[in-house]
Amino acid sequence: MPYNKNGAAQYAETHAQSHATGNCARYVRQAIEYGGGISVFTTNSAKDYGPKLVAAGFFDVTGTGYPQKGDVIVIQSIPGHPHGHMAMFTGSRWVSDYRQSGGVSGFYPRITYQQFSPSYKIYRHN
Repeated sequence: MPYNKNGAAQYAETHAQSHATGNCARYVRQAIEYGGGISVFTTNSAKDYGPKLVAAGFFDVTGTGYPQKGDVIVIQSIPGHPHGHMAMFTGSRWVSDYRQSGGVSGFYPRITYQQFSPSYKIYRHN
């Protein structure tokens, strides 16, 4: 079964919590897997998912313009948040374990991430 980015994005939206739970990577990984035909091996930290996404058929689209539905962002760690962050773009906003505010540009989950501006990569499935 081919990957369904619409199904993955819908899963992310409908399973998101009302607030952060500290499980962003698990929620995004489950949304990707719900999209079908893809298994993403787990890691201990959200910030380490880049190579796992590439192995599952995603590629780096960082800096190529606006995100598309189903794109996944992997954000590196900042002080106080050693595991980084991971979220999926659902077509109108970024969703991890909760619905983030800020629309297309609101991929940093907290003001502290905005202040430190850690590096990130955006991945899209083939």
